[in-house]
Amino acid sequence: MEETSLRITGANKSFINKISNTISKIFIPTKIGINGMIISAKRNSMIKAFEHFTLATEKDNYEKKYEDSYIAYLESLDKYVMDTIYKKVKNNTATDFEKEALSRYYGVISLKENEYVEYKFRKQKFLIELDYENVKNTAKEKVINKFNTFYIEKMDWLYKGILKNYSIKLADSTTNFDSTKEWIYIKIFNTLKEYMEKILTLKLNVDSKSEQPKYQDIKKDYEEYEAFEVGKLDQKDIIEKNMLLLGLSRKLFTHSLPLTVAEQCYMKLLKDARCLVQDTKLSVRREKAYNMLINLIEDYNIKLLSTKVYWESNEQREKFKEFWSKFQNIKKYKDIDFIEYVKQKEILFIKDDIFKIRNEKYDYSKLIKYYKRKLVDYGAMKEIQGYKTYANCVKIN
Repeated sequence: MEETSLRITGANKSFINKISNTISKIFIPTKIGINGMIISAKRNSMIKAFEHFTLATEKDNYEKKYEDSYIAYLESLDKYVMDTIYKKVKNNTATDFEKEALSRYYGVISLKENEYVEYKFRKQKFLIELDYENVKNTAKEKVINKFNTFYIEKMDWLYKGILKNYSIKLADSTTNFDSTKEWIYIKIFNTLKEYMEKILTLKLNVDSKSEQPKYQDIKKDYEEYEAFEVGKLDQKDIIEKNMLLLGLSRKLFTHSLPLTVAEQCYMKLLKDARCLVQDTKLSVRREKAYNMLINLIEDYNIKLLSTKVYWESNEQREKFKEFWSKFQNIKKYKDIDFIEYVKQKEILFIKDDIFKIRNEKYDYSKLIKYYKRKLVDYGAMKEIQGYKTYANCVKIN
């Protein structure tokens, strides 16, 4: 589908333009009615083709008909945006929703020249979302249920395509966090956030109504994520929320957001969390940031590194095996003495993180001092008397 170039101009005060605008306002309701009927017909045809395609054992016979009806459906929605919403905004008769819709439409179109792959996915997503709002508000429950089935499956596909596109952009980087691609990490987290709020919530709702426990295994994780949506979030909350998003993505987007890309996202969060700990001056807030960092380190090791098959070097693999063996030994304290378990786990995580950040380009010297103070407090490290800095503590075993 090719777009007609649209440009909103200021109102022309000439007599001819006033008459033209008045006539346009008169005919806009008729246009909406015609477009609405066309969209409804195209939608019904597409839903029928989708159902036949989904239920068919030999899908090749129904695939082309479904694809053709899907394209015709999108074209009718695109025409509605250009012919109706645009004219209503131009003539100052648009609702706030329509104004917002046209603004979003321009945002999607702006991607076409430089980000064509993302544009293709984003435009389909925008048009279907626009119609979904209309279906929810005007259609009968039977139609809504049928559309929901299509909507969930198609949106799943579109979000996976968007995330896969971001993954490809990160593919030429190493597994270390690359700050030059900060905008890609931001887009990944924003896309995951959008998916959880718009699509996963709908999936969980449909699942509960149908009594099919298809997504029950991730419901608990999602409920934990939802808790962060209440109130204003500080930097610690944002990092922690993104950590939960990554954890959910390992279950929902295994192929679209592969392990190597997820690892880079974890590295970005770890860098943000480490910086927050060492830059926070208020002791209470620093302690909260530190606890969040420990949780993130645990998440990174358990949800990602423990599932990693291919390593960059044998040395890294053997180092993690050694770490994992120690972690498994510590777990024996969990049911016997939980406080001791937490203490030993922290000591292990701190030592491992000191080893990892010691040779980083970024200056983590303040964080290392803070870590060493923790080790001294836990009795895992001795402090040489008479020295004021933690850097003069003896070597960690």
